[in-house]
Amino acid sequence: MSITKDETLYNACTIYLDTIGGRRMSKELPKELPQCPVEITLSLISNRWKVLILRDLMDGAKRFGELRKSLGNITQKVLTSNLREMEEDRLIIRTVYAEVPPRVEYQLTDMGYSLKPILESMKTWGSRYKDSTRDDKIEGYA
Repeated sequence: MSITKDETLYNACTIYLDTIGGRRMSKELPKELPQCPVEITLSLISNRWKVLILRDLMDGAKRFGELRKSLGNITQKVLTSNLREMEEDRLIIRTVYAEVPPRVEYQLTDMGYSLKPILESMKTWGSRYKDSTRDDKIEGYA
């Protein structure tokens, strides 16, 4: 089987992998990533919704409605946009089940799950900060 120039160009730009169970992940050419690793991380989880989506998916797969309910004040459009971006960044997998009515679930990839220590650190820091506002000091900080 030979690959034409057009197929090569298509494959270089976007490759869609369909796997058993209806999982779809898109693999696109890498974005131009910053030099700084901290900046790379921030570019992937740069808004409040993405961090909260990651938090909710740490416990396992969730449906769209479950995520929306858990996040509270998020619009359908904003949640959809964030989920698509996170799928493109290979942080989550979207699984579509061939059922009536259709069922779609989102779960973390290994790369998405690897952010768990960062979220745990954020939780610890947030708790310390919250406690310090009651005491008007942060223990261990000048």
